[in-house]
Amino acid sequence: MHKVSHGGTLTAYALLVAATAVSLVPTIYMVDISLRNSVDSFTPVLIAPHVTFANWSAILSQRNLVSFFISSALVSIITVVFTLLCVIGLSYAISRLKIPGRQLILVVVVSALLLPLASLLVPIAKLLEALDLTNNYLGLIGPETALGIPFGTVIVKAAMDDIPEALEEAARIDGAGPFTILVRIVVPLISPSLIVVAIWQFLYSWNEFFLALVIMTKDALKTLPLAPLYYEGPFMTDPGRLFAVLTLIAIVPMLVYILLQRWFVAGLMEGSVKG
Repeated sequence: MHKVSHGGTLTAYALLVAATAVSLVPTIYMVDISLRNSVDSFTPVLIAPHVTFANWSAILSQRNLVSFFISSALVSIITVVFTLLCVIGLSYAISRLKIPGRQLILVVVVSALLLPLASLLVPIAKLLEALDLTNNYLGLIGPETALGIPFGTVIVKAAMDDIPEALEEAARIDGAGPFTILVRIVVPLISPSLIVVAIWQFLYSWNEFFLALVIMTKDALKTLPLAPLYYEGPFMTDPGRLFAVLTLIAIVPMLVYILLQRWFVAGLMEGSVKG
């Protein structure tokens, strides 16, 4: 029995390694092209024989790229903060407060997950144009926050439902109000789920393309995912530089997930499985 179990474990590890290797091929190819010279850029091999950092030096000297990076960081961080505040308040109201029709509210909010972003682009663009929020960071932060609330509510509400009501009753006896209970008791207990929502929202906001493409038309306000379109013309004959831009876009989400993957997985399990 032990040999069978050991063999099954080895098979599982082999499949995981193979799947990981296959999934990493596009990333490895992207990074490798960003390190190629202009001659090797068009060579159809996975790993080029020569490595150069000239492409990276060229793109990092571009002032517009720094502006794109700052815009993405600003929009992503503010969107995460707004999403967490909205999700915490909404989830607590649905999970703990005796509000009439709270289950209907939950159904309406979660049903937004069924809507494809493509179907919302035109209404969002028209609304932001009427509010004079095009070419405005708020015009991008607002929709991205709204689109992140349904997923965040599912995760955070499930975590709140697992908190024993006896803890809140004891706090009420001691004179604590709903806000104090939320901040001092509930939020610390659901922190793993909040980390999941924060990471998920950051990755979504950082990589968001279509809303930024429609809303941000001024170069000074464009976010990093739009950079390949900006440099497509100048770098068309030099794929190494264009792929260096693509690698730069991918670096931050990769680092965020690699550094926080333990808390992401733990929070996802707590918020969705137990709930």
